[in-house]
Amino acid sequence: MSLQNVTVIGAGTMGNGIAHVFAQSGFKVTLVDLQQAQLDKALQTIGNNLDRQVAKGTITETGKMQTLGNICTDTNIASGVSIAHLVVEAATENADIKIKIFGEIAAAAPADAILASNTSSISITKIAAATKRPEQVIGMHFMNPVPVMKLVEIINGYATSKEVTDTIVALSKQLGKVPAVVNDYPGFIANKVLMPMINEAIYSLYEGIADIEAIDTIMKLGMAHPMGPFQLADFIGLDVCLSIMNVLYNGYGNPKYAPCPLLVNMVTAGKLGVKSGEGFYVYTPGSKELVVSSSFNQ
Repeated sequence: MSLQNVTVIGAGTMGNGIAHVFAQSGFKVTLVDLQQAQLDKALQTIGNNLDRQVAKGTITETGKMQTLGNICTDTNIASGVSIAHLVVEAATENADIKIKIFGEIAAAAPADAILASNTSSISITKIAAATKRPEQVIGMHFMNPVPVMKLVEIINGYATSKEVTDTIVALSKQLGKVPAVVNDYPGFIANKVLMPMINEAIYSLYEGIADIEAIDTIMKLGMAHPMGPFQLADFIGLDVCLSIMNVLYNGYGNPKYAPCPLLVNMVTAGKLGVKSGEGFYVYTPGSKELVVSSSFNQ
C-alpha cells in the first residue's frame, strides 16, 4: 500500500512535529487546523527546528528547504483529507473532539485511506466506531518532541486489520522510528505504566514522604531516568496527566488509578506545568534552571 500523501489534523506541538518528520522523510504533507494563526505558528516552529538541525549538521540547507516544500496547509478538514493515503489526527486529548473529527475524516477521505490517531490514552475502538471503516483505524502514538523521540506506540483497535498494522509498522521504520505494537486497553502501555508512576510521585509529595527535589533526584540518579517524575509531568502538562489518570480510573475501575487530590487541585488552579509557566517548577523564558514553585514550602 503506497502512502505518499499524508494529512495531519491539528497544528499544535504534536501535530507540527508529526508533519515535520513525514515531510523530512519525503512525504507530501497537508497540515490542517481550523485556525490559520495556528498553522502559521506551526510552520514557524518547524522552520526553527529545521534550522537547529542544519546548525547541528544533521540535515543540509537543501534538505531543510525540501522539507518545508513538502508541507502545505488547509483550514478545512474535508478538503485537507480529500487525496490523503494516510490521515494522522493529533487534536486535543478529548474523546468527544476526536470522535467528531473522525466522523468528518471518514466522510471525506478516500475509501482506502488509513485513519490514525495520535491519542495517548483514548480507545481506538471507540474512535473507530465513529467511522464505517473500523478495520482501517489505528493508533499511532508519537512521543514528544516528535523529531527527536524514536518510539511510536502502535495501537490495534478491536477491528484493525493486520494489513493496516503491518503497513503502519513499516511506515514507522521508514520515518526512522522504532514501532511497538500494543492492544487497545485504557492507557495502552506507555501511559498505563508511566502515569501511575507520576501519580505515585505526586502522592508521595502530598503525603509528606519527600519533597520535589528529593523525589526527582532519586528517580534520575537511582533509576537512570532522564527526567524526574515532577519535571516530566510539567513537560507533559498536568492537565494531560490528570486526563489520562481519569481514563485509567474510569476504564479499569480500580482505586489504584485514582488521581491524587494535589494533581486535581493544581489543574483546577491553572498550574499546568511548562505550558502555563508554573507547575511543580517555575519556568522562566530563556532559563534552563529548575526552580521549585513557591507553592511548595520546602
